[in-house]
Amino acid sequence: MAVRDRVRIGSEPAGKRGRRTRAEEKADEAGKAEKAAVVGLVLAAVATVVWSGSFVTSRALHDSVPPVHAAFWRWIVAIVAVVPFAAREVWRQRAVLRRHMGFVALASLLGVTVYNTLVNQAGLSTSAGNMGMIMAASPVLMALYERLGGARLGARRTAGMLVACAGVLLLVSKGSLAMDFAAGDLWMLAAAVCFGSYSALLRRKPAGIGGLAFLFSTFVLGALMLLPAYAVSLALQGGFEPTVGTVGPLVYVGVFSSAVAFFAWNKAIALIGAARAGVVYYLQPVCVALLSLALLGEATGPTQIVCMALILGGVMLGAGRGR
Repeated sequence: MAVRDRVRIGSEPAGKRGRRTRAEEKADEAGKAEKAAVVGLVLAAVATVVWSGSFVTSRALHDSVPPVHAAFWRWIVAIVAVVPFAAREVWRQRAVLRRHMGFVALASLLGVTVYNTLVNQAGLSTSAGNMGMIMAASPVLMALYERLGGARLGARRTAGMLVACAGVLLLVSKGSLAMDFAAGDLWMLAAAVCFGSYSALLRRKPAGIGGLAFLFSTFVLGALMLLPAYAVSLALQGGFEPTVGTVGPLVYVGVFSSAVAFFAWNKAIALIGAARAGVVYYLQPVCVALLSLALLGEATGPTQIVCMALILGGVMLGAGRGR
């Protein structure tokens, strides 16, 4: 009896230890998922804040650097900043990149060539505050892409999207039902479509392509696609004077708004998805409004405040849980 008791007693801890091991593994997985979510949200916030500065920069350069020039040199600076970190990874993954060149080229066109050129073009005729608020509607497009992919949005999310869209329409029409849009606002709407499409596309990035390799490849392809437009602009408009007031902002958007922000945003989407990253992106209008007031002296009027409330309220409603 004593022997059986010792065997039984001795065997119980082993079983318990096994059960505890499985429980610990589940706890570890949950902890890793929670940590990944926190890191993803922080990275999305970093990208959002840095990009807010790029809208102010685009507006500040509107009378000194042509839009295509600003976009082209932005990506040249970004390539120089990224190449020391990405060159080895690109070389190792060259076969995978060639195999998925169609995907990389489409991402380059949307996120590099077209999107930022449209932002610079918008800066010629609309305020930085308007640019930031219109771009805040891009997560609505991300949600629409999810719906097209088969996901159910639910009544609450749909209502939030409609409220946010109403805020954007009120903003670009300057509070009038006449729909008298400024050219810059329309350029920003087009930019928002490009960015939303780019962000949705990132969810389909082939697993074999590393983050730095993808980033560098899109920068290079995007700059090459922009090269013909840059040559035409150079022939028609001439160059710009390289001063502290022009080179400094270009270095900022090239290093921080391009290399740092795009890497952070791409990584955030890989960790938490475009929809959750888009929730953080809703903070951008507030960041842009504060920066444009501090750096450019652009005041936020009553109409803009109402529009900001509608856009932020709509997107937060749509981001909430529940149907």
